[in-house]
Amino acid sequence: MPKYGRGSCWWAGRFRGGGYRLTMPRQSILEVLDNASKHLSAEDIYLAVHKIYPNVGLTTVYRTLDLLVQMGLVSKLDFGDGRARYELSESSKGVKQHHHLVCTGCNRVIDYTDFIDEEIKLLGRIEKELSKKFNFKITNHLIRFYGLCNECQNKK
Repeated sequence: MPKYGRGSCWWAGRFRGGGYRLTMPRQSILEVLDNASKHLSAEDIYLAVHKIYPNVGLTTVYRTLDLLVQMGLVSKLDFGDGRARYELSESSKGVKQHHHLVCTGCNRVIDYTDFIDEEIKLLGRIEKELSKKFNFKITNHLIRFYGLCNECQNKK
């Protein structure tokens, strides 16, 4: 049975505000993503939800993920391995900006969150200048760095 704790509150309001119903499949998909320790594919999400709600099909998961991405609740990520991955745009703790380090050797993805002050200032300046240059209101950004993780470096 899914949990209905503090974490579910923030997305319930987004559904009501957008004119959508928060159905059990939608709730369970969001909870799977909220509890995930890695970036999940639609198939990974389906397998986790299916254990709780066997009547939820893969098509429902794909449709729901499309809606959640459209609503801005979920980010769809492409790390170049041919499989879309998903993560919450924010969690019960709020928005947590992070970047990704993607290993081109083993496809491992590392979330990078411990920014130093210089990085925050640099990204702020870049966003400000791009906004001014293109008269564009930036609301978010995704940054991915590609290379080799420590294990793949040591194999060479």
